Amino acid sequence: MKKYITSKPDVMGGVPCIVGTRVPIDVILSLLKQDYTLKKIDKMYPWVGMHKLEGVLDELAGKLTHGENDQTILQA
Repeated sequence: MKKYITSKPDVMGGVPCIVGTRVPIDVILSLLKQDYTLKKIDKMYPWVGMHKLEGVLDELAGKLTHGENDQTILQA
């Protein structure tokens, strides 16, 4: 699975972001919770691209489904 989520201390203080951007994952999840569609989010962040937005969701779902980083997910 390609990695779409990254966390680096020198980028946004280590907040998990979409690879190659400074867009925090929690912002995307918050927008989805507010009933924004991926299409609307893509228009808000055109430099990210639909492919990466979908990849982020797939990666998050994979982590939950496969139990990767259980402790990290439970603490979030």
